[in-house]
Amino acid sequence: MSFGFCHLSIVPMRKDPSDTSEMISQLLFGDVFEVLEKTTKNWILIRNSYDNYEGYIDPKQQLEMNSEDFLASQENNFVNKEITNITSPFGQQIIPPACSFSGKEMKLNTMVFEAPEDIVEITKPNSEEILKLAMTYLNAPYLWGGKTPFGIDCSGLTQMVYKMAGIKLFRDAAQQATQGEVLNFLEEAKIGDLAFFDNEEGNIIHVGIIISPNEIIHASGQVRIDTLDHQGIFNKDIGEYSHQLRLVKSFL
Repeated sequence: MSFGFCHLSIVPMRKDPSDTSEMISQLLFGDVFEVLEKTTKNWILIRNSYDNYEGYIDPKQQLEMNSEDFLASQENNFVNKEITNITSPFGQQIIPPACSFSGKEMKLNTMVFEAPEDIVEITKPNSEEILKLAMTYLNAPYLWGGKTPFGIDCSGLTQMVYKMAGIKLFRDAAQQATQGEVLNFLEEAKIGDLAFFDNEEGNIIHVGIIISPNEIIHASGQVRIDTLDHQGIFNKDIGEYSHQLRLVKSFL
């Protein structure tokens, strides 16, 4: 078993070992992973340590790390909450929010990465913090598999906001729906709870963050705020319901 470290700002994870394959998720700076398989010289199959999500990346877009450093990285409990700069052996680089840090300085072999001044230690989550973080993504464009303000999908939004707030979520909406505590009524939901939506076959296909008794922020075309009721999400732009409510879960 070998391990890797994401030293770039954003790295696409693909469904299959091909540049033309769909992007199913992304690695952000500071993510570490297990290398499950070296398929060719151009692709490796990896499992992200944060959420156990698997996909293919270009091996040139990672740095190899030993098992000791990999295990130590599991204790990383600092994040940045806005787009910022880091200093690396490769020079200055811009990183998106929700990157992982072990502290003000990260060392890998002989390389040193200096964290930005605004990284913070993850603390106990609260509704106000989740609301504040979610609003920083407002109007970000929708991107399948995306996890940054430059492009994000519905479960990427919830995962990244919750990560910065101190709650670990799985990657996909259907996976996230297996976490948390089920609420019997929408009226029981607090700001920061998650609402999940299904299709005609009953499969969970969408998720968003409740920000008031009748509003939700979610990624659909872009990160937007829409009306939420017992039926689902009402999109005022199209004048109809866009998503059917399946369940509401609390994580606070």
